[in-house]
Amino acid sequence: MALAIFDLDNTLLGGDSDHAWGDFISSRNLVDAQAYRARNDAFAEAYAAGTLDIEEYLNFALELLGQHPDDQLDAWHAEFMTSKIDPIILPAALDLIEKHRQAGDTPMIITATNRFVTAPIARKLGIDILLATECERTDGRYTGRTTDVPCFREGKVTRLQRWLEENDESLAGSYFYSDSQNDLPLLRMVDHPVAVDPDDTLHAHALAHAWPVISLRG
Repeated sequence: MALAIFDLDNTLLGGDSDHAWGDFISSRNLVDAQAYRARNDAFAEAYAAGTLDIEEYLNFALELLGQHPDDQLDAWHAEFMTSKIDPIILPAALDLIEKHRQAGDTPMIITATNRFVTAPIARKLGIDILLATECERTDGRYTGRTTDVPCFREGKVTRLQRWLEENDESLAGSYFYSDSQNDLPLLRMVDHPVAVDPDDTLHAHALAHAWPVISLRG
């Protein structure tokens, strides 16, 4: 049995769930729409450039969670899934997950996007193991802050290594599929790194190291 590890945004999805959540809450006027969209877009550009300050971004992205009870957040998320996520689930991604499952591999999602946004998406994709950036909770409510090591760049390595130790697993025979240069630290660790619709930096690195480059976008 090998791990088949997948990045989520722009890999299994034909878009970015974190950025899409920002668009959704802006469209519902749950935040100052114009100001929020501008910052959301700026953070997305920094991520694409490999220059994102993850702590600054999380302080921005998680603030709303601390302002509303779970039942309201869950209702908004259900609407978000229908309007924003269902249309960008890639059929070829579902086929790839199933191919690994049929081969006896264990699918896992590892994503920098927070667990509030991504846990329902992982369930929708049929993947039980999710490593995501964690949202702090106190007294049964979100605080609007993060906790633990952000699941981003080298933090993905840290979180995955911990999971491997806790579950007596290894990376023998493992796959990792990603679109982003931000995932190079983890891509270099697995036996089978695969670039999926990659950004320019990852594409060049994949070609230079003879990694497979694939598209799941049809």
